[in-house]
Amino acid sequence: MRPTLNFFLPTLLTVSLALAGCASLAPAHERPVAPVASDWHAPDGAAPGARTAAELGWREFITDARLREVVELTLQQNRDLRVALLNVQRAQAQYGVQQADRLPSLSATGGQTAQRTPGSLTGTGQPVISRQYTAGVGISAFELDLFGRVKNLTDAALQQYLATEEGRRSTQISLIAQVASSWLTLAADQERLQLTEQTLKAREDGLRLTQRLQAGGIASTLDLRQAEIAVEQARSDLASLTQLVATDRNALELLVGAPLQAGHWPVVGSAEAATLTAELPAGLPSEVLLQRPDVLQAERSLQAAEAQIGAARAAFFPRISLTASAGTASNALDGLFKAGSGSWSFIPQISLPIFDAGRNRAQLKTAQVDRDIAVAQYEKAIQTAFREVADGLAQRATLGQQAQAQQRLVAQTTDALKLAEARFKAGVDDRLATLDAQRSLYAAQQALVQVQLSQQLNRVTLYKALGGGTLTETQAAAATPRQSGG
Repeated sequence: MRPTLNFFLPTLLTVSLALAGCASLAPAHERPVAPVASDWHAPDGAAPGARTAAELGWREFITDARLREVVELTLQQNRDLRVALLNVQRAQAQYGVQQADRLPSLSATGGQTAQRTPGSLTGTGQPVISRQYTAGVGISAFELDLFGRVKNLTDAALQQYLATEEGRRSTQISLIAQVASSWLTLAADQERLQLTEQTLKAREDGLRLTQRLQAGGIASTLDLRQAEIAVEQARSDLASLTQLVATDRNALELLVGAPLQAGHWPVVGSAEAATLTAELPAGLPSEVLLQRPDVLQAERSLQAAEAQIGAARAAFFPRISLTASAGTASNALDGLFKAGSGSWSFIPQISLPIFDAGRNRAQLKTAQVDRDIAVAQYEKAIQTAFREVADGLAQRATLGQQAQAQQRLVAQTTDALKLAEARFKAGVDDRLATLDAQRSLYAAQQALVQVQLSQQLNRVTLYKALGGGTLTETQAAAATPRQSGG
């Protein structure tokens, strides 16, 4: 009976696969219209033909070598990114499991059955021991996917896997932006701390001068108290900023996921040129937003929900499954593969839903609502991305003017302090005018550091909002084609 074993099962496999490849009942995917304006409502001063953020690798956008090393270490050590990568691997494995349901599972079996019948139940009065040996291969409960139920479940698993991959890319972009922002904030706070230390030294020098003048009867007790107040205010600011710098360091190390070495920390003045100073072109919303991983992730989730609708619709139709096997059987082990020992079984089953208390209808309604939720989430992702870019562009349009004005203010208050000190030493004004000038200069210098930090953070924010941060180098753009969103 070898021909049965050699030809029955392959023929059954061919027929099963042919019947299984049928049309899907899922709705055709149509990308929802972006519910945003056609422009950013903000000026875009970038030069024509400049590279977009999505085309610019983060190693080129970040110009400070220390910060680049910190970002590199973060991409290796950060636990959130590690979890995102593991989620991708998990979704990929789940897709592999679901995809396996589209093909028959073959299994080989072999066994022995032994049975003893007592003599009281045999015609001869003697106990009888019977044995049976079997060997074969078979298919167990393979579903003929006539209405695309299994196919749609596989498509849903694929889209969830792709959505998880886009989520990983989105996590990477956000992480690079967070690390850069934290590093720049630490650099600015260190600069403010140094500025406070210099201010405290200057005020202590002024206090000693006032003490000598007060001892000589030239300065009043009020002048002395004002100088002491100025010193204590600077000391208070110094303690507060010292704590802030320590907190900034802890936050940065938490983001990185590993202790930083001395060569990783920013130095005073490094924040001013830590990222690319050239403005990135914003482009059109339709070109920019659809490249963002979070938007692509939302669209993949929408496609998965549409596939689930197809699976829910298929549940209303008959479900056919096949169980078959072919092999040999014998009452003696040495006769298992002899001529005439062939055996086979073929068990088709059909299941038609008649009454399920509305379960299938409720599952279809659930799938349709999930699809509507996914549409709303996709539109929300588009709107959020649009606002992030529009806000960044609006801020970029004024930060340059603000920085220039603040620099002029620092220059003017520096000159005012020199004049006040000269008038005090000449006895024209009292100490109060000098202290006011010191306070004004200190506040102007602190504000300038904050404005410069805002400029740097704005560049990082726009780079992230415009879809930058996925590529390591610009040249990788051609070697790393992106998944289409549609």
